[in-house]
Amino acid sequence: MKKNVNGIEIDMTAEEIAEFESQQIKIDNNIIIEPLYKNQRKHAYPEIGDQLDMLWHSIDQNPKLKSEYFHFYETLKAVKVKYPKNG
Repeated sequence: MKKNVNGIEIDMTAEEIAEFESQQIKIDNNIIIEPLYKNQRKHAYPEIGDQLDMLWHSIDQNPKLKSEYFHFYETLKAVKVKYPKNG
């Protein structure tokens, strides 16, 4: 079984395969149904852009996090400065 890591397909470890298979429900060897929580979470999470904006604002309010995530923070800040909401 393979997984995609940064666009490269690599073999999954035995542990990863076991974890993956433990989260699947197989019916008639052809249909795979994901556990209910996966679908519920997928639809409950905010859009990824909104998640990143929440993360940026959390970092923006914390000087220690600004330092720890400097590159991430400064990259997004540059875009926000270049294209302000009121611009």
